[in-house]
Amino acid sequence: MQVKINDWNINYEVMGEGNPVILLHGWLANLETMRPLANNLCQNFKVYLVDIVGFGKSDLPEHPLKTDDFGDFLRDFIKELKIENPILIGHSNGGRTIINAVGRGIVSPKKVVLIDSAGIKPKRSLGYYLKVGFYKTGKFILNLLPNTKGIKEFKEKLRSNVGSDDYKASANVLKETMKIIVNEDLTHLLPKISVPTLLFWGSLDTATPISDGRKMEKLIPDCGLIEYAGSTHFSYLENINNCNAVLNEFFKNDK
Repeated sequence: MQVKINDWNINYEVMGEGNPVILLHGWLANLETMRPLANNLCQNFKVYLVDIVGFGKSDLPEHPLKTDDFGDFLRDFIKELKIENPILIGHSNGGRTIINAVGRGIVSPKKVVLIDSAGIKPKRSLGYYLKVGFYKTGKFILNLLPNTKGIKEFKEKLRSNVGSDDYKASANVLKETMKIIVNEDLTHLLPKISVPTLLFWGSLDTATPISDGRKMEKLIPDCGLIEYAGSTHFSYLENINNCNAVLNEFFKNDK
């Protein structure tokens, strides 16, 4: 399905029935990487899988975006589809988008789940963040995702770029976007997230280190952190059965 947001054609899917849950993928990914969560959640909820602007089958932006633009995108998606009080789940840059929208008060969710989330300004260089944080981890997730048609396409794209010395997988407008958002620190917004929040994190995450997760746990008022020992930036995929079980418990009263 497609919806028009800010003149962008945005690709999304809906699974299941019930109270709404929105899943937001990470940088250079697409909605397929969130499907292992959606397949579980759709048994009790109406799940929205979204290709964030610039990724998957959604349009590229005409100009580089700031984190506020991604937050506005989430607000406008919710408004356009008339979604009320959704649960928000975001991985990496999807988490950054949620922190921005909720922290600024432009989106009012029921609960929030952040998975290896971006949002705290890294102490490393942009090149390190991209090369190590995405491509190295990408080698691992190639074997984690099931071989559906959509995921096969994502795997092929990922495989063609793993090991790159730069971030050639991104269109120029996304390269410029990354330069902007990776230097935007959202720490000040974390205390403004007032809804129950759950964090999943890999202890060996090199893109968004576990120290970021621990900092978020301290700054978000009603927050808990689940740390997966030995896992990386895609900790939810590496521990999918446990992650789904924890989400079922966290959402047991929200059906």
